[in-house]
Amino acid sequence: MRILILGGDGYLGWPTAMHLTAHGHDVAVADNYLRRRICREEDTESLFDTPNLHERARLWREATGHDVAVHVGDLMDWGFCERLFKDFAPEAVVHYAEQPSAPYSMKGRREAMLTLSNNLEVTANVIFAVREFAPEAHIVKLGTMGEYGTPDIDIEEGWIDIEHKGRSDRFLFPRQAGSLYHTTKIMDTDLLWFYVRMWGLAVTDLMQGPVYGFFTEENADDERLFPFFNYDELFGTVLNRFVVQAVAGYPLTVFGKGGQTRGFLDIRDTLSCVRLALEQPAAKGELRIFNQLTETFSVNTLAERVQRVGKGLGLDVAVKSIPNPRLEAEEHYYNPVHTGLLDLGLTPNYLTDDELAHMMEVVLAKRDRIQEHQFVRNVGWK
Repeated sequence: MRILILGGDGYLGWPTAMHLTAHGHDVAVADNYLRRRICREEDTESLFDTPNLHERARLWREATGHDVAVHVGDLMDWGFCERLFKDFAPEAVVHYAEQPSAPYSMKGRREAMLTLSNNLEVTANVIFAVREFAPEAHIVKLGTMGEYGTPDIDIEEGWIDIEHKGRSDRFLFPRQAGSLYHTTKIMDTDLLWFYVRMWGLAVTDLMQGPVYGFFTEENADDERLFPFFNYDELFGTVLNRFVVQAVAGYPLTVFGKGGQTRGFLDIRDTLSCVRLALEQPAAKGELRIFNQLTETFSVNTLAERVQRVGKGLGLDVAVKSIPNPRLEAEEHYYNPVHTGLLDLGLTPNYLTDDELAHMMEVVLAKRDRIQEHQFVRNVGWK
């Protein structure tokens, strides 16, 4: 397929481009480097040197012979969006092109407005571009399990059947986001569902849990092809952050009681999930939703595992509870259904001590690049 990846410079975007070309697809990526710009403004950088998209594409072509077409521009600009879709004529679109940080979205009015305008306008432009220039294209949008919140019932896979006063119907599962970023993801889902009903779009919405890791089948031989790997409070997911803190000798920062439980997955499984969804697409007029996770862990459990594995490597790993800057339940029920992607053929990579140790060993080699001031930013939800 001709697959257009929007947000192709990000933590997931570039690994997805390599993965899809390695599996025979014709891939183009688009990005405006928003995440890099925000990281510079906030003094947070990737642990690894991360070449720009043109250089990454050259490295990948030299290593494998696979081409990735690079387009640098802003998808909020309709002119850029129009040219991109006309020129490439995608058969499928992977939509990662959003401001992806919950803490950043909660910093203040400026950050909130950037998150709202970028995320919603880009999604709307993508919808209109697909309808006008690629009406048969399948949209795969990266959602988030954070849309659901932590309800006191099992989280179904996107939809729930309701019986009420003798009648029944099927609805999107109730969403109750815990940050402005997650709220924009709910709005994305609602926009897509509206235009699925109005225009018969084919859409898969992947409700993804926090992702960890940096190894993929495609980058194992060249660190320059690693993803844009943040370890700070703004952009670093919790397990990635804990691994770098452990190597730095910085106490693992557990928010509050540490009972917050979420569904996690290895970055390799993200790539597999996206590819499986693309290769077995939703039908026209369907909003198909999958809960994209492989295991659930509490923050305390992750901290304990990182501490144990770190100590096995001779690291002095402490765990420290700090006041929770977020407004969230710290002890709660959490049981999400996640069978859809397994049914499509996902073979999960589960979190093992060996995997954690391997991550730590690579980070140890970069110990001199770790900047401890990045770990805690105290962005408060209040």
